[in-house]
Amino acid sequence: MADLSRRASVSALATLSTGEAIAGPKPHKALLARLQRLSRSLSRKQKGSANCKKAKTKLARLHARIAAIRSDALHQLTTNLTRRFHTIGIENLNVKGMVKNRHLARSIADMGFFELRRQLEYKAAMRGGQIVVADRFYPSSKTCSDCGHKREELPLAVREWTCPVCGSIHDRDVNAAINLKNMAVSSTVSACGEEGSGRRRKTAVKPASVKQEVSSRFSQY
Repeated sequence: MADLSRRASVSALATLSTGEAIAGPKPHKALLARLQRLSRSLSRKQKGSANCKKAKTKLARLHARIAAIRSDALHQLTTNLTRRFHTIGIENLNVKGMVKNRHLARSIADMGFFELRRQLEYKAAMRGGQIVVADRFYPSSKTCSDCGHKREELPLAVREWTCPVCGSIHDRDVNAAINLKNMAVSSTVSACGEEGSGRRRKTAVKPASVKQEVSSRFSQY
């Protein structure tokens, strides 16, 4: 049985198969102290008073600033990815389920995983690209990207592991991203090479993958 410690956190917004790790802006975390201070100040004001209205305005502006910082970071990332890559493989994260974890809910909401996927999908469509979404139970982290061996279990606390079959040493997120890239390439080839489609035209497709995962520490007992 595992108990999630208080040090649980989200390690990165996304990891690419190239080994690039993109850190999220985490504006809520950065401005949390100020947000709490303004919230306390508002709670002390008399309802309906001029000071109460001023405090509400200040708090609303801060919330708007947090949302703007997050949105700007996501737009920059998704624009960059859809310009660089034609085909992008991503995971189908259960964000609603993830935010139910009280230790991780704030960090997950601060990242904006749902908005990241939404922007990737519509920007890829605008540029003639495509997003390939892996099944929610696709074992991207547990499968060796070199030989295909699949581990039975891989706790979230394990960030690096060695394949018992081929001996390859894997960074958890990079390995998963490579598997997503291979999955995206395989899906693209299957879709283009169905029987009856005639002679297939060769196209220059540059695949990429985006691995999104929650990183946390566990204490076992």
